[in-house]
Amino acid sequence: MADPSRRMLALLSTLQDGRSWSGADLASRLGTSPRTLRRDVDRLRELGYPVQARPGPGGHYQLVAGTAMPPLLLDDDEAVAIAVGLRLAAGSRAQIDDEAGAASRALRKLEQVLPARLRRKVTALHRATETAPAAGVAVSTRLLSLVGTAAEQHERLVFDYRSRDGEQTGRRVEPYRQVLAGRRWYLLGWDLDRGDWRTFRLDRVTGARTTGERFAPRELPAESAAAYLDAALTAPRHRAVLTFLAPYQLVLDRLGHQDGTLEPIDDGRCRYTTWVDSFEWLAVTTAILGVEFRVEEPAGFAEYCTQLRDRLARAVP
Repeated sequence: MADPSRRMLALLSTLQDGRSWSGADLASRLGTSPRTLRRDVDRLRELGYPVQARPGPGGHYQLVAGTAMPPLLLDDDEAVAIAVGLRLAAGSRAQIDDEAGAASRALRKLEQVLPARLRRKVTALHRATETAPAAGVAVSTRLLSLVGTAAEQHERLVFDYRSRDGEQTGRRVEPYRQVLAGRRWYLLGWDLDRGDWRTFRLDRVTGARTTGERFAPRELPAESAAAYLDAALTAPRHRAVLTFLAPYQLVLDRLGHQDGTLEPIDDGRCRYTTWVDSFEWLAVTTAILGVEFRVEEPAGFAEYCTQLRDRLARAVP
């Protein structure tokens, strides 16, 4: 390969795949001599690309991380994939709050240097793609970076956390992983004050900071953080006991295949025991049965029914 510019670009593209190359293999792949290869590697270093060279029988060349971000050489598919990803990130604030507009800036820089054929492809993909409105709340890149670094370096976190009911509490946590699930970011960690694993929605976290205290990672009682979070989000949280003022068979027919246990009390009453994730679902399920019932437990569901009754009363003129 006689053209130095083309030879340099080919060398850079080869090194950017992340693997290490012996001098002989790299020279053979590029169709050049070992001496020319060494000169080209020196030129890359002058341009800011940190190429590591290890001499000897087991020697190799490898592009490693440096102190600054050098220019990247992308093939057509890589350039299109990055451009489409940046467009989606810039156009949707559902998962990450891009406070500094980094995604938009990076996209503009990339589009300026895309060949016309690739720019047309990216534009076509963008025009033919819609992003569905997200239910999640944006989380700042600063918080994601802080939590991710603390989990990787096994450093304890402290933060204020707002529960689903609006209660604000201070937490001390050994972070394990952060997980994106259902368009929400979650932190999974060991809660030091509660002595157990806990999941926290990151959009409810404020004032997070590291303490400088290191910890030994604990064994997670699940295959992965994602599996643990899925189980935690789908597990029922409330045990509810209701007494229906109607015959057992009538209620059984109307309940159908709802989860729970129904048992007769006498000819005109039966007891229903179930575990639910939300009072809202249980209220709707029991109200549409068309029979009278009494809430035995929990007290929270009785309070919710009272609030729902008042809300419905206010809705009717």
